[in-house]
Amino acid sequence: MTVLVFTLVLLIGSYLAGLLGSLTGLGGGVVVIPLLTLVFGVDIRYAIGAALLASIATSSGSASAYVKEGITNVRLGMFLEIATTVGAVFGALLAIYTPTNTIAILFGIILIFSAAMTMRKKNQEALSEGSPLAEKLKLNASYPVGDKLVPYKLRHVGAGFSLMSVAGVISGLLGIGSGALKVLAMDTAMHIPFKVSTTTSNFMIGVTAAASAAVYLQRGYMDPGLAMPVILGVLAGAFTGAKLLTRMNPKVLRIIFCVAIVFVAVQMMYNGFQHKF
Repeated sequence: MTVLVFTLVLLIGSYLAGLLGSLTGLGGGVVVIPLLTLVFGVDIRYAIGAALLASIATSSGSASAYVKEGITNVRLGMFLEIATTVGAVFGALLAIYTPTNTIAILFGIILIFSAAMTMRKKNQEALSEGSPLAEKLKLNASYPVGDKLVPYKLRHVGAGFSLMSVAGVISGLLGIGSGALKVLAMDTAMHIPFKVSTTTSNFMIGVTAAASAAVYLQRGYMDPGLAMPVILGVLAGAFTGAKLLTRMNPKVLRIIFCVAIVFVAVQMMYNGFQHKF
């Protein structure tokens, strides 16, 4: 396979990854890393480096729209980024010294967890009573629903902060946005409405990825020839997915995609146990 053919195939594959990731809310990295490792035989650390750069690009592109609409809780996002950024740097450093087969097995486990999280019942209710800490840190806010603003309050800020640290470690270790864990922290632990938790998580993913990407860059795991088509493809796919989402049934898409993700996860774990990475 020539360099040109490889770049074009990778560009198309990354576009589909970004499209599916956007439609299901799991992010493009969930598809890009298995695509690079299982299909193209790329070293998993280089695949993680490319996926992190793609996460920065997609988060920067789509998060700005949600901030403009007033759905994202920017203050909460910046507060929780303290935990995820520290965790991401630690996870990236840990990944350098972790065997690639172990990373592949952990990646498969997180994929299955992410697929399960997309199928669970979402929290849509806004709390009228929150914790004193959330009030003190001014984390309570409101979000638009139609023509009106719905106020909401937060609970269990400490538990959410702790879960964000774990999400950061996983993001740095595996090169994915770990959006499922971030949404779990905000949706389940802190009781934030699902629309706010997903958009705030999307806002945070780019910052978390940037923190761990610096470590991969320093270690030489950023290949421009690999990263360029991945970034362009995932970014284009994410924007297409955002437009198609209003016209398609996301529930059916999630079921189909979750089945595919579980299959990929089993493949990653099998190859990891067989020491094929």
